Amino acid sequence: MATAEINGVNLYYQEQGKGPAVVFAHGAGGNHLSWWQQIPVLSHDYRCITFDHRGWGLSLDGQDAGPAAFVEDLHALLDHLGIERATLVAQSMGGLTCLGFTIAYPRRVRALVMGNTFAGMRREVWLAADEELRTNARDIWDRRRRGGVKRALAPGFARREKQRAFLYKQIRLLNEEGPNRLQTEEGVQRLRALERDPEAAASREQLAAIKAPVLFIGGEHDEVMPPALMEVACRLIPGARMVVVPGAGHSVYFEDPETFNRLVLEFVGSL
Repeated sequence: MATAEINGVNLYYQEQGKGPAVVFAHGAGGNHLSWWQQIPVLSHDYRCITFDHRGWGLSLDGQDAGPAAFVEDLHALLDHLGIERATLVAQSMGGLTCLGFTIAYPRRVRALVMGNTFAGMRREVWLAADEELRTNARDIWDRRRRGGVKRALAPGFARREKQRAFLYKQIRLLNEEGPNRLQTEEGVQRLRALERDPEAAASREQLAAIKAPVLFIGGEHDEVMPPALMEVACRLIPGARMVVVPGAGHSVYFEDPETFNRLVLEFVGSL
């Protein structure tokens, strides 16, 4: 565990294992701890890098640059670690980082895994979706707002898996009650504002130009990034593949780590 002084911040990161590099980018409710079920498995064969986005976990954001700096932070971190080429594994918000990096620095990306996310391409996904898909998505999101239940885990998970559900919440609290005192909702709104900006969001042409192999992993009950919209995202990137994991919600990596790890290992091993 260490910090790298890059782009004006001390970025917290950890690395385990040896071999080709695999970098994990967490979501808005997570941080480097989120990947506790992936690293012990993948580090047998890969050099695994986890880190905290600036403003999350143990990475402070004294400049208040927020998500707009994520891509260049990852670029500087890989330079700091001497990693020329890596497989990127994103969860939710981490898709903004990893997709943006793939577009900006294509030669440095061996492959891209988009876990429960089309962050970074929301604008084009929405434009490409038909009206029925948009209506269904609006209904899901409106129901979440009205009900006040912003569930990231599948229905029933917390009842069946009380210990892991407790840990999921504790990991999130490192953001909210740790050194950043992060207000997650404010961070998410900044992320979405960035994605609505045509100058910052990925364009259809940029998505179509992606050459790296891409795998989307969705959850059957994901109410944050509905799998139907993820399928639209998948079609915007040539050759991309998608798997929907039955019974999972917005956090396949956490809820069903055996399936998530197997999919990632098979995908990376097939390159």
